[in-house]
Amino acid sequence: MRRCPCSLASLVGLLLLAGFSGSGIADEPACSIRLTDVTARSGITFRHTDGGSGQRYIVESVVAGVATFDYDGDGWIDIYFLNGAPLQGTALRPGQPPPRHALYRNNGDWTFTDVTEQAGLRESGYGLGVVAGDYDNDGDPDLFLNNFGRCVLWANNGDGTFSDGTDRAGVAGPEHVGAGASFFDMDSDGDLDLFVASYVDFTYENHVVRTIGKHRFHAGPKDYRPTPDRLYRNEGDGTFRDVSGPAGIAAGLSAGMGTLAFDYDDDGDTDILVCNDAGPNLLFQNDGQEKFAEVGLLAGVAYDGAGNPHSNMGVDSGDYDGDGRLDLFITGFSSQAPILFRNLGRGQFEDATNRAGVAAAVFAPADWGAGLVDFDGDGDRDLFVACGHFNDNIHHIDARTALKVPNVLLMNTGGGKFADVSRRCGDGLKVVESTRGAAFDDLDNDGDMDAVLLNANAPPTILRNDSPLGAWLQVRLQGRASSREGIGARVRVTAAGRTQVAEVHAGRGYQSHYGSTLHFGLGGADRIERVEVRWPGKGTTVLAHPDANRVLTVRE
Repeated sequence: MRRCPCSLASLVGLLLLAGFSGSGIADEPACSIRLTDVTARSGITFRHTDGGSGQRYIVESVVAGVATFDYDGDGWIDIYFLNGAPLQGTALRPGQPPPRHALYRNNGDWTFTDVTEQAGLRESGYGLGVVAGDYDNDGDPDLFLNNFGRCVLWANNGDGTFSDGTDRAGVAGPEHVGAGASFFDMDSDGDLDLFVASYVDFTYENHVVRTIGKHRFHAGPKDYRPTPDRLYRNEGDGTFRDVSGPAGIAAGLSAGMGTLAFDYDDDGDTDILVCNDAGPNLLFQNDGQEKFAEVGLLAGVAYDGAGNPHSNMGVDSGDYDGDGRLDLFITGFSSQAPILFRNLGRGQFEDATNRAGVAAAVFAPADWGAGLVDFDGDGDRDLFVACGHFNDNIHHIDARTALKVPNVLLMNTGGGKFADVSRRCGDGLKVVESTRGAAFDDLDNDGDMDAVLLNANAPPTILRNDSPLGAWLQVRLQGRASSREGIGARVRVTAAGRTQVAEVHAGRGYQSHYGSTLHFGLGGADRIERVEVRWPGKGTTVLAHPDANRVLTVRE
């Protein structure tokens, strides 16, 4: 069970993690990032609910993701918010409509319009995880919802509406407690397969409540049996086939949370990482022949550097130290540092959390969504961490945290180091909620990355990036032999002799989806020498000297 007992030893440990020296603000680097809270003017009226009635069901503790994607192809990033539903014992007031998920169309002026009804997305299930991807290769992104209960696949009709394609596609699965999900091309055949993580075997009949002193708490994942994840192979005709058993996925039992499908060993095919709550992370290595081997321990990502398991929540990937390899950042529970895994190459990672200066700022709170995002456009990846607890009694057993706390922003200062600039980056980090899913995309097409935050049992937060901006490039892929969005492709951008690398992912963070168009801050570079795209299993495209400060579409 996840607990956060406050003790003298843990307080001492926190001071050691902080590297306390009595130094003041004068020693801190100047902050080049400014995030502004623009929620009030956005027109977004969505409010999340976990559907709870005071019973403290475990599903209440693991809400929920958010997706940013261009659903209607107009060039503006739209927002899809997941919502809960009334759990057993929760009654709606007479005439009260049930909670629903919500799709907001971007109007291009920092306002958004609720188009849920006209889009046909009448989804009122209990949402936990979401991923967007063009599974039928018809040129528009579809939505998969990993729910508590039955999963749902919404097929994009290409005219601003969606249809429920779950039964035809065959991906409803057994009723379960959902988690993250990822679209990816496991066999390089040009269509998107689907990985679906599962949390624990919870039902209303086996509900467990924990009491510490006089206070009630949600049960933890170890109070229930773990459940198998599922892998669906895309048959290319709008249907999927469950290949979890023969592919080697079903054997990896875990309390799954966030997922990431990425090429960890740089061998040209896509692997799968599953964050595991209160146990070792799972890393499924793809052999390119529809078989996977679990190699988390061998790769060094199952545990932290001291061999301790964490309650792992969300994950993002990016090259934080500029060595050309994709590193991992994984969030965790309160009184646990998140883990920054540095990619050493040859399929090996090391725990670089303390060396990078990441641990202290996010040790006390529970951490959920995360993004390795270049907010200030200087060519290196900063870290955004979504924070907040799920139990309003947590302060009774751990005075260092609370249900609602500020989020954390760590600015990359170069040399593989980060600095906490949360209090010096504008009013966007002054919001105090229990933030879960977080998505990062350019909402106003001005070349920098903004943020959408799903707050549990509260309205969301929309953050506009007002950082001073140098040159930039965004890369949007159009596959032909590969999937339409080029999911799994790796892009290298060289400017002023410096090369950045990124990969197109579908499903990341805490049970969320964002970033299908890749963003590269170029800092003071005045020209781009080269853009190289390695398509998943299908060759390479190279463009010389493209213009900066634009969205570059690269066709396979």
